Amino acid sequence: MISAEILSSDLPALMLDLGRKARAAASKLATASAERKHAALIGAAQAVNDHQAEILAANALDMENARAKGMTQAFQDRLLLTEARLNGIVDALRTIAELPDPVGSIIAEWDRPNGLHIERVRTPLGVIGVIYESRPNVTADAGALCLKSGNAVILRGGSDSANSSRALVDCLRLGLKQAGLPEDGIQLVPTTDRAAVGEMLTGLSGNIDVIVPRGGKSLVARVQSEARVPVFAHLEGLVHVYIDRSADLEKAVSITLNSKMRRTGICGAAETLLVHKDVVSTHLKPVLDALATKGCQIRGDATLNATGMVTVLATEEDWRTEYEDAIISVKVVDSIEDAIAHIEHYSSHHTEAIIAEDPVTVEKFFNEIDSAILMHNASTQFADGGEFGFGGEIGIATGKMHARGPVGVEQLTSFKYRVRGTGQVRP
Repeated sequence: MISAEILSSDLPALMLDLGRKARAAASKLATASAERKHAALIGAAQAVNDHQAEILAANALDMENARAKGMTQAFQDRLLLTEARLNGIVDALRTIAELPDPVGSIIAEWDRPNGLHIERVRTPLGVIGVIYESRPNVTADAGALCLKSGNAVILRGGSDSANSSRALVDCLRLGLKQAGLPEDGIQLVPTTDRAAVGEMLTGLSGNIDVIVPRGGKSLVARVQSEARVPVFAHLEGLVHVYIDRSADLEKAVSITLNSKMRRTGICGAAETLLVHKDVVSTHLKPVLDALATKGCQIRGDATLNATGMVTVLATEEDWRTEYEDAIISVKVVDSIEDAIAHIEHYSSHHTEAIIAEDPVTVEKFFNEIDSAILMHNASTQFADGGEFGFGGEIGIATGKMHARGPVGVEQLTSFKYRVRGTGQVRP
């Protein structure tokens, strides 16, 4: 790792060099064959598998530093790599390798009355800058997805995962080298100096085509405020689960519990539970008991506090908080309309779930809530590119331009038109 002190005076030059190398690599990756990209990803997967001991040792250093800094358990869980999680990364790399190559695929084609044949064809975006925080798996997912879609990528991971990310990038670059593709197609910013983020947001003299931030509210806000290139916004996961009056009790318990407690630190974890007033007496206590048994702190509205089922009163701030921890806020609503109104007011438009058996209510929920992902009778923790069949994801885009929801290989492409004629001229 190059220290921030050494680079502080020459950081702009370093970052510009990364950008130029990425641009040169992108021009080659854009025309690389599907076979070579497949070989690079399979080689990277094998490298991660073969170097597990080194990667886990690097992660142990990051974990030691996190504990010394007093990082929360949820943060440490996001940072932690285990043998099982590394096997998951290997599987994800192999899954991405086997996905259809999006580059050059025809999205649509049609003929005009004058005989022109028009095709809309997928093309890479170019160079993608990914700025993220503590999760080392993002390093592998982002590198692999960008490679598969014919893009070069500059990765700027958080300082807390610096050792883990470097070890994983070494494996990804080895895969590129073995396949005869430019290693600079995947680069990791070699400094923890936060000024490097600012340099990336300038676009590195036109060498970055799009920025993907993945992290907390402050990171995303900075990126959106300062970026001079397009941004795929990944806002916080202020995720809601609504238990309708028609909900099945068993589903309500299991889905809510999984949505909140499977992994509390991921962006798809539920943070607010809304419950229809008609099922408070039948459904709510079993749900709250299940959460409490797993160690979840429950913060309830005034209605719940009055019943004695909840002793910690939720504040206005709770409805706006992504806890990323074993805490959930709970509110009783009078109707599906009230649930929708609450979600639309407080949601980050990431993921929302409804537990219900009434199809009319479900359709109303789906039609009237404007979030990137909507779930019916399923855990919010399925809000993940791998679970969608994308192999992985760079993030969950919560904006509306170009990409929305899990950002996989197709979302990392643009398109161009190919028009074929037989000599036509325009009158």
